[in-house]
Amino acid sequence: MANGDAAGIRGATNPMVTPLLTDLYQFTMAYAYWKAGKHLERAVFDLYFRKNPFGGEYTVFAGLEECIRLIANFKFKEEEISFLRSVMPTSEDGFFDYLRSINCSDVEVYAISEGSVVFPKVPLMRVEGPVAVVQLLETPFVNLVNYASLVTTNASRHRFVAGKSKTLLEFGLRRAQGPDGGMSASKYCYIGGFDATSNAAAGRLFGIPLRGTHSHAFISSFMSPDQVVVNGLSSQDGSSACEDFVALVRSWLSKLQMVESLRGIFGETNQSELAAFISYASAFPNNFLALVDTYDVMRSGVPNFCAVALALNDLGYKASGIRLDSGDLAYLSVEARKFFRAIEKVFGVPGFGAMVITASNDLNEETLDALNKQGHEVDAFGIGTYLVTCYTQAALGCVFKLVEINNQPRIKLSEDVTKVSIPCKKRCYRLYGREGYPLVDIMARDNESPPKVGERVLCRHPFIESKRAYVVPQHVEELLKCYWPGNSSKAREELPSLNKIRARCIQQLEQMRPDHMRRLNPTPYKVSVSAKLYDFIHYLWLNEAPVGELQ
Repeated sequence: MANGDAAGIRGATNPMVTPLLTDLYQFTMAYAYWKAGKHLERAVFDLYFRKNPFGGEYTVFAGLEECIRLIANFKFKEEEISFLRSVMPTSEDGFFDYLRSINCSDVEVYAISEGSVVFPKVPLMRVEGPVAVVQLLETPFVNLVNYASLVTTNASRHRFVAGKSKTLLEFGLRRAQGPDGGMSASKYCYIGGFDATSNAAAGRLFGIPLRGTHSHAFISSFMSPDQVVVNGLSSQDGSSACEDFVALVRSWLSKLQMVESLRGIFGETNQSELAAFISYASAFPNNFLALVDTYDVMRSGVPNFCAVALALNDLGYKASGIRLDSGDLAYLSVEARKFFRAIEKVFGVPGFGAMVITASNDLNEETLDALNKQGHEVDAFGIGTYLVTCYTQAALGCVFKLVEINNQPRIKLSEDVTKVSIPCKKRCYRLYGREGYPLVDIMARDNESPPKVGERVLCRHPFIESKRAYVVPQHVEELLKCYWPGNSSKAREELPSLNKIRARCIQQLEQMRPDHMRRLNPTPYKVSVSAKLYDFIHYLWLNEAPVGELQ
């Protein structure tokens, strides 16, 4: 298969993702492979992780598309070759000629579909090809999958706690780790279940819905209603116009002060805030959402917002709602909702009581959980720092391990059993039970017959002899699919759209058994190997481990 355009796959989203985006030791190994005449030997590597993040028992796989974009356009430029010469001055010229010649046309990539729920030890990707070329892919692949999967999982956990009915907005660009961290976060939080982003560049590049209103600076930039420049406002249908919108707003504010059920809540509101709201509503009469905590939420912000919203209503517009960015969000949201409902009841404005309340202010998974327990009236959450920085866990810890070379299975041993690799080329399956939930993921050797529906399968823990169980699957799903066939004749899975990946993520999360998903003390999901693979792992382990001698 030809690279790049012939495969119909565009280059990486980030122009820094090139063949040079790898560790120096990948090039020194490639040179040593080349020098030893081993560079063309056929190798198989697994990319996987060892432990689920955030104290949970599941992960969402993301980043596959960017990996495929890299290998579809994998080619060293002359200036990159020149740079490598400068840092590897003792390497022979023939090696750099070799680097000029390589692409990924002889590489095959099998992967779990992006947006899938995945578990430790199961290969997210299996990469086959000439050992030197595949070795050069290790670092960029791990880089592209690690953060993408981590932040997608983080977003999905926020969605789980918030609930399906709430709107989740990603507001993390300003706090993200650099521009690429911000762009990646917007993309993968959307996959993980967020509804929109504040990141305009991500909106353009990925088609993610954009949301945003104004900051405290806009409010505090006004000194008095005298600064309102646009005083007139046409009705929503254009049939009439209000010549003095400020006066209309003021009249509504006076009416609110006379409502018995609202009396005592507020007196004279902040007039500079009122001026800011009037100006913003004049600019966006169809989408007026106000930040109400610049001065005092209930004594000023909410009454001022309501006066402007009611004036807009007179002209046929419907205000969107408010945003709370500080204070006791549970209490303030409840009080604001009471205020809105009182207005709907007194003035007969349909839907006013259901005005959208958005909350922000350094929210995280724990905050959402606490708000749920306290009781609140928030409809939408704007979440930034803790979401995009994955504050509670810095990395997923993906690894890329050689499992076979020249058809010979290889194993990596360790005194820490969690770091022992599972050797050989494998096929991976998800077995489902009667209720439709996944029961177990099982890995088997490539030459084994796949599990069959209705036939009992022995599932074994890879390393603990006593942990085993029989499963009679009602549905069997093969997990690894060919996303890059190289020169082989195998069919290539098409890369789905971002919205399809997002839909897959949401569907997969809903399909999981609830006890695997809960925040606290979730039930571990079972990952197993076939009986034949179990026997082979331990046979190879004994063969490769040195035998000690007691003196």
